[in-house]
Amino acid sequence: MQFARINDITIHYQVIGATGDRPVLVFANSLGTDFRIWRDVIVRLAGDFAIVLYDKRGHGLSDIGPTPYAIEDHANDLAGLLDMLSVKQAIICGLSVGGLIAQSLYQRRPDLVRALVLCDTAHKIGTAETWAARIAAVEGHGIEAIADSVLERWFTPAFRRPENIAYAGYRNMLVRQPVTGYVATCAAIRDADYTEAAARIAVPTLCVVGDQDGSTPPDVVLATARLIPGARYEVIRDAGHIPCVENPEALTAVLRAFFEIAMHGDRTHE
Repeated sequence: MQFARINDITIHYQVIGATGDRPVLVFANSLGTDFRIWRDVIVRLAGDFAIVLYDKRGHGLSDIGPTPYAIEDHANDLAGLLDMLSVKQAIICGLSVGGLIAQSLYQRRPDLVRALVLCDTAHKIGTAETWAARIAAVEGHGIEAIADSVLERWFTPAFRRPENIAYAGYRNMLVRQPVTGYVATCAAIRDADYTEAAARIAVPTLCVVGDQDGSTPPDVVLATARLIPGARYEVIRDAGHIPCVENPEALTAVLRAFFEIAMHGDRTHE
């Protein structure tokens, strides 16, 4: 395990492969998860890319840190980590709140961003009312109180079968996140709005979504793609909000095709 002191908090991270001449992929995970959600994607990419994973503040093995949070706090943590690792011009792949962090990072530190993958995310996620209800439920009764409804949006019915051991494991991941960090990140999502900023994104961008995503459905992700000049849009079949878990093969194929374009340009008309 690797740990760094960034912005006065301890961040848990992992680097796979040297960050030398190979392109660097950076993965930012969703609300209520840690970076293990990317495992089945990174095992398919390792060797061809250098990979950076990390637990955002308030999640996994990273510190909770002072609250409340803003998405900019999360973005500053990621910027600090990449500076420590001497990484620039990385391809940033963010899922859900990780996608908001990616958008904020691009705004604040464009030197760090070569391309963006906005996975199951949007320029604005949810409403003040829906986030207020979730925060109240978690503060009053813990994450367990909302776990089943959250998991219905995360995963398809086929994945949520009682005999699927992996489903039980991901449920454990959710309910064992620190309540304080979870709530603070809910509030950060509530307050984030990158609608106007989306039009100023000038790097290659892929917006990708599971076809059964219940948190940021395909129409929401498509609307975000339409705000971003030249953005590509892809749908992953047989997946909910976390396609890197449910259909990593299909997601990896889409990512590889986009990485080729991001690094070498679109050669389809050559």
